[in-house]
Amino acid sequence: MTKTLNVNLSYHQYPIHIGENILNEVKYFQPHIKQNQKVLIVTNTTVSQLYADKLAKTLSAITPHIYIAELPDGEEYKSWQYLDIIFTKLLEHDFDRQSIITVLGGGVVGDMAGFAASSFMRGIKFIQVPTTLLSQVDSSVGGKTGINHALGKNMIGAFCQPQAVIADISTLKTLPKRELIAGISEIIKHACIADVNYLAWLEGNIENMLNLDINSLIEAIYVSCKIKADFVQKDEKEQNIRAYLNFGHTFGHAIETAMGYGVWLHGEAVGCGMIMAAHLSQLLGFINQEEQNRINTLIKKSGLPIYSPPIKISEYIKNMSKDKKNHAGNIQFILLNGLGQAHKTTVDLNLVNKVLLENGAVL
Repeated sequence: MTKTLNVNLSYHQYPIHIGENILNEVKYFQPHIKQNQKVLIVTNTTVSQLYADKLAKTLSAITPHIYIAELPDGEEYKSWQYLDIIFTKLLEHDFDRQSIITVLGGGVVGDMAGFAASSFMRGIKFIQVPTTLLSQVDSSVGGKTGINHALGKNMIGAFCQPQAVIADISTLKTLPKRELIAGISEIIKHACIADVNYLAWLEGNIENMLNLDINSLIEAIYVSCKIKADFVQKDEKEQNIRAYLNFGHTFGHAIETAMGYGVWLHGEAVGCGMIMAAHLSQLLGFINQEEQNRINTLIKKSGLPIYSPPIKISEYIKNMSKDKKNHAGNIQFILLNGLGQAHKTTVDLNLVNKVLLENGAVL
């Protein structure tokens, strides 16, 4: 079974294909790659061993000019230094504005290769082939690209939409269980901010997903991509409601920055961040205790962390003060207005400190 949906922007439309073993099917790539066009497959050292040859074989039915750039595997390598590996490979093989990048991997590779595509010769095309659950449900869709800085996560980048997203769920069979669980955090996020019926479905299907049930995974990826596409279509450059997709991320990014990139996976930090954002929502009266408990139970059931590492409150506040959503020096939080609804707001820091302390942070 393969499902397809489209992201429809005013100037650009692209498909998202979700299915099993579609990495082998040239028909999904053919509309976007021309005969004899140069293609750079950007991947990491782990994914390359598993799927680079398979993708190269599929693309060779269209063009013989296929090259591979391998990045180290891990969030800690999402920086200027390693971005240059992609630019060097493009220049070594005389890529031009008619060439294309095909991204094979998870969110780190996708963000970096998309950023390279946005800036090489001031912009070339790229295709997303996400191989982790987190990238299939979230980071490959919507055109956010970039790298980290030691002082803040994803602070340097560009909006650059792909030509297509081709999500082969067969790649999840080789995904470490920890990475699979991390991807579920973004699925839970989509349900919390946009669809209470989806949340109820997740409550009944989370174990099936953890056990790699094909139908459950395809359905979850499809619904999550549909939710994200809807936000992107309404607010591509995150001037308003697209920021709702950052539910849990204000706390989560602060954890990643404080711990050092890669110590906690992005999805793990977001899972813990959602616990705190739901707690804050409940204290402010936006959701009731029962609704908060449903979120907490689902996150715990998925295997995500539910308590913060022992990070100082002052470190949290310092890191959150550099969040991209902030305005006029005020930290902006994405909170819930009941299950399936979200909004952006500022919050008294005394209340934030209370939430941090009660969820594992330290003085």
